[in-house]
Amino acid sequence: MKKLLLMLSLTLATLSCHAAVQTFGGFQDTTGANKTTIAKAVKMPDDTYVTLQGNIEKQLGDDKYLFKDTTGTITVEIDKEIWAGQIITPKDKIEISGEIDKKFNYIKLDVNTLKKLSK
Repeated sequence: MKKLLLMLSLTLATLSCHAAVQTFGGFQDTTGANKTTIAKAVKMPDDTYVTLQGNIEKQLGDDKYLFKDTTGTITVEIDKEIWAGQIITPKDKIEISGEIDKKFNYIKLDVNTLKKLSK
């Protein structure tokens, strides 16, 4: 019985440590990301990982925004945790990385990282 309780305690401790690591984030390799433009990105296959530079023009919904660069615009989806406390205005140049999401009637970018570059 003592061994069973010890094993259960160790398992729970391991799970809670693992959950804590996931909460705080970690390394994300974006070296394979295609640095590109919106015009080129919309022609790429679904689930392609890309990096874009430009500006957020306006908010379209809860977590959807209109992103613009010199070649066009695309809808981007940015979850709350991606902002990481950064305040971004339409004047701020940013770099975003994420996956192209193509459906039958729309194309959007699911953003995984966002970095403010300048005003």
